[in-house]
Parts: sequence; C-alpha cells; structure tokens
Amino acid sequence: MSIANHFNFCRILIVTLQGWGVGGIEAEAVMLDQPIYMLVPDVVGIKLTGLLPPGVTATDLVLRITELCRKFGVVGKFIEFYGSGLTNLSIPDRATLSNMAPEQGSTVSFFPIDDETLSYMRFTGRHADLIDLTERYAKEQGLFRTDETPDPEFTQVMELDLSTVEPSLAGPKRPQDRIALSEVGPTYRQMLIEPSGIKGMGLFERDLDRSGIVSKNNADEKITHGAVVIAAITSCTNTSNPSVMLAAGLVAQKAVERGLKVKNYVKTSLAPGSLVVTEYLKQSGLLGYLEQLGFYLVGYGCTTCIGNSGPLDEAVEKAIVDNDLVVSAVLSGNRNFEGRVHPLTKTNYLASPPLVVAYALAGSTALDITREPLGTGKNGQPVYLKDIWPTPWEVSEAIRQFVTPEMFRERYADVFTGTTAWQKIEVPGTELYAWNENSTYIRKPPFFEGLTIGREQIQPLADMQVLALFGDSVTTDHISPAGQIAPGSPAALYLLDKGIAQKDWNSYGSRRGNDQIMARGTFANIRIRNQLVPGVEGNLTIYHPTGERMTFFDAAMKYKEAGIPLCILAGKEYGSGSSRDWAAKGPFMQGVKAVIAESYERIHRSNLIGMGILPLQFIDGESAKSLKLTGTETFAIDISDTSVPQQDVQVSATAPDGTVTTFKAVSRIDTPIEIQYYRDGGILRTVLKKLA
Repeated sequence: MSIANHFNFCRILIVTLQGWGVGGIEAEAVMLDQPIYMLVPDVVGIKLTGLLPPGVTATDLVLRITELCRKFGVVGKFIEFYGSGLTNLSIPDRATLSNMAPEQGSTVSFFPIDDETLSYMRFTGRHADLIDLTERYAKEQGLFRTDETPDPEFTQVMELDLSTVEPSLAGPKRPQDRIALSEVGPTYRQMLIEPSGIKGMGLFERDLDRSGIVSKNNADEKITHGAVVIAAITSCTNTSNPSVMLAAGLVAQKAVERGLKVKNYVKTSLAPGSLVVTEYLKQSGLLGYLEQLGFYLVGYGCTTCIGNSGPLDEAVEKAIVDNDLVVSAVLSGNRNFEGRVHPLTKTNYLASPPLVVAYALAGSTALDITREPLGTGKNGQPVYLKDIWPTPWEVSEAIRQFVTPEMFRERYADVFTGTTAWQKIEVPGTELYAWNENSTYIRKPPFFEGLTIGREQIQPLADMQVLALFGDSVTTDHISPAGQIAPGSPAALYLLDKGIAQKDWNSYGSRRGNDQIMARGTFANIRIRNQLVPGVEGNLTIYHPTGERMTFFDAAMKYKEAGIPLCILAGKEYGSGSSRDWAAKGPFMQGVKAVIAESYERIHRSNLIGMGILPLQFIDGESAKSLKLTGTETFAIDISDTSVPQQDVQVSATAPDGTVTTFKAVSRIDTPIEIQYYRDGGILRTVLKKLA
C-alpha cells in the first residue's frame, strides 16, 4: 500500500497498487515516521457491463461515474470496479476513472489485475520477469480477474451499463453536476436566471440580452452570456489518455481542413499529461493542426485546472466587465469549483479534450453544438460537430500507428535527470534550511510557536464568535483559493507593501510557502457566499462586536487582538474538492477553534484535526437552519480531556438577546490517535513531541 499528498496519485489504482491521497499535513507527519491511522472502510462495488457507444469517451464515462457516486454517497469508502464491462476498458480509460476518486468522494477507486493490466505493462516497456511475477502472484492469490470470475462480496453495490453513457460535460460549478451535451446549450439561459447557488446565476430576464464587442486583430466579435473565453486541454489524466488526445487532434485536423477558426476572444492552451503525449501528437502530425487552432504547448503539470489560466486579453476582459457578462471556461481537467479557473469565468465546464476543441470553435456554451453549426466552412457551408468528430476506427488506428512502446522507454529512461534548469539549481550543503527573511515565497511557518513538550489537556471551548455561516458544498477552493490574487485583497496589499508589483503577484498556489499571504488568502475566494452577509459574494464577513463588514482576514485579526476565539457553521460536504492543507492551516492562523457542519469531506476533516481545529457534525436531520442559528450567537462546546472518538458533544449558542439554544453534535475525531493529535494542538506537534 502507498499514500501520497496529491490527488493524481489515485491513478496507480488502475494497475492494482492500493494507494490513496492524504492531506499534506498527514503526509508531512508520515515523512517524520508517524503512521497513518484510519477506520476500516466500507467497500462499494461498481459493476460495469456492456460497451461504451461509438463516439463516447472515457471522460464521458468518468463524469457519469462521478455523478453516480456523489448521489450514492461514497465519502470515506473504497470503490472497486468489477464486471464484464472491464474487459473493454483500456488502462488509460481506467486511469481516467481512478484519477477522479476525490471528485467521486471515495478514498480509492480500484481496478483488479487482468489481462489488460499485463498488456499495458508489456506495452509500456516493463521487464518480462516483472510481468510474469505479477501474473503468477495475482493468480495464486485469487486476485486475477476474468469475465468468469464470481462477483466479489461488497458492503454495497451499484451497477452501470456502459451502453447508457452519453457525451457529457460537468458544470457549471461542480464536477458531479453532469449535464448531457445535448442539454448544455438549451438549458444555459434557464440556468442564468435560476437563484444564485450551486447551479444558478441569479440573473433577471432583462439581463439575458446583454452583449459586448471584442475588438482584436482588426476584427470585431460579438460576445454574449455563455461565451467561451477559455478553452484548455489542461494537464491531468485526461491528457495522458491517447484515445481522447488523439481524438482532439483529429477534431482539430478536420476543422482546419474545412476552414473553421477559433473565435478571437477564446484563450486556448495545450498542457499534455506527459512528454509521451507530445511525442505521439508530433509523430501523427496532429500537433500542427492543434496549433493552427491556437492550442500551443504551454507546459506540463497543473495549469488551467488549478487556476493557472493567466490573464485574458485586455479587450476580452473589458467586454466582460463593462457589460457584466457571464462567460465560460471549458477545460479537460478534474475540477471546476467557483473562482478556481479564472475570476471572470462564472460558468466552468469539464469536458473531454475533443469537446474542448469543439467549444473553442463554437465559442459559446449557450449554443447547442449537437444541432447547431460550429461555424462556416471555407466552402460557405455550415460545419457541424458530426462533420469533424472522428470515428472509433480513426482513433484506434491513430493509437496503433503512433503510440509505441519505444516512446515510453525513451522518454522515461532518464526521467529523474530533470531539465538543464533543474540541474543548475544550487543546493546549500546544510542540514537545516536557510530561511530568507526577505522572501515573499517561503517563510518559516509559525505553527510550532508556543509548543511545550509536556502533556496538554483538552479544554472546553467558550465565548466563540461565528466567523462564517456557510451553506452546502463549500470547497477547499472557497476556503483557501489557489488562483489569482485579487487587487485590493489583504494578500495584494501585503505584496504591495513588500514592493511587489501586480504583474509579479503570481498566484496563491505559487506562494503557499508564505504563511502571511496564505492567512490573508483564507476565505478570499471571489465567489464564496457567507450567509452573515446575505446576497453578497466574495471575501466579506461581519465583525460582530461593532457590526462592521470587512474581509475575513481583517475581522479575524480584530477578533485575535480582542482575544475572541472563532468557529464556523456549515452545511453538507464542507471541505470538498482539493486535498489542500491550507484550507485547515489558514483558518488555524485566523483563530478558528471549531467547525460545526452537516458533513465533511474525508481529507479536510483529517486536516482540521491535524491543525488542532475541532470538527463537529450536526446530528442527522439537524442543521444551523433547523436550529434557527443565525451566526450572531456566542458558542460554547463542552469537550474535555476524557473525550472519546465520535462522542456526542453538547453545544450551546447564546443569542444577543440572551436566548440559549442547546443541542448535541457528534465529534468527528474518529480515532483514539486523533484525540491525541487534537490534545497536542495538531499532528505535527504530536510528531515533534515524539522526536523530542
């Protein structure tokens, strides 16, 4: 078994290595010899039968699985795929499924060893002795799957007939919100006028006809709601899958040959999942067609999906802002949470790489690209999606011709050597890191200040004010954004004070080694909705002693100066999304002592405890709303040093008029070792005490 602190690690499950992602805080502790503790999970089986229809991609399948898993509820559970449908799923297709385990909610999404596994090992240049050992071991242990293998026993079971999967996108704000391709355009206007929330934009009918003009490259383009301003084939497992990457290239080839062009307001980019992808796109000649449509290679690693989309063209930004337009990004990544991709794209859709190319050509998510033309060809005739969509034979033939074992052997023979720039990095030969006090990227963190070696006591929490009152699906991107630093925000003012010009601010993700910036960026997402300030989006809360509105950071610092501890009230799926340790470290630095939510995402719950923040869960059927909590109350939590895992805890909330509401909540400190972590003020403090 293996663990890692990056969600892409989930893809190892397709070659039957058991492993999963953990929070960065836990991973740091493991590096210091602290074991991982966990409750024995339920194992949910997903039985796959049938075949994917022609034209349906692995991305379409993974979006259907993600939707299915979120509706079923698999947080904290293992998933294992089984059934005859596996026979027709390639290893790259399986990788696409496993890689979205975090979006599905599962701890792991696992595939058994079978003939396809062995074929993949041969194809990618594994040694014959290793392949033979893998096969013999799996068969001796009864772990080798065939179509005749009896169904394993599971805690629960779901079934999916692959023939029912259809071309799809997911959005506009969450990966689990799948929408059939044929419904994206027809429902877009309705989505705009639905109440602001998980799906709606909260516009009025009178707002729907707003438009602007983008003047660029001596051409004017009309831009309206739904305009695709970002089309990104962005680096992830999607972009390591030959079937969808070559399909994207074939779509580009056919589009170019028919004379189609990308609209001038669309920002395009190509970030392949590996060097091998670039190689077979070159060998096939398809990279040139992608480049003719603007999909030039921008690099490798997380790009648009993590918020590294970069700025839009000034003319495009001006048209959006001046006309208050709701515009879109279409990307082939895993995550599309609010405020993550770009500050100006309010509707963000996950799609397969070939559909990213198609939407770049269409230029709008308000267009029904299954029925309406993508554009006009050089012969003056309309060109439809069906005209440029490759057949399964064309895709498989491209894979057969241009994806070879030699590519993997050559590209990975010296993969650990690194680039010339990497090799030139000077590393001081000291045992301890030499902190640079002037660095705005890396600072010595304050997490161990005040640490004592002796045994500490768990004390009741009292006199807590509410920093935020949230609804459902508040993600780690809401809590600790990784994207652009907004002008006027506390983090921006900090950088300006340090003499850093706006062009050099970079992103929160790039500056996560600086606690001062990350504390200021906590809850700074431009789309976050704090119910203490209803009807407002963005970095704003109430400082209760005076009733003033201010940023979360500014309020938190005033509370800290006054010696007032803080808590957070939230709905379901609190902390879903990226396994971002700063979504716990940031609230810790702002003085948050407890969170009371209806449910948690697995890694975020663990990270909260890892930073000494108490996670409580409302009893089933109760919530802040049902208990009529407004967030203006002062909270007390009756917890003591004799606490045990998952015990009921009494909480009291005293309103400004003196009315007291008392209720029970469940401690989500799930294991005895987590009791110790919480007692010590976090897992890293526990580790340091053991080392002392």
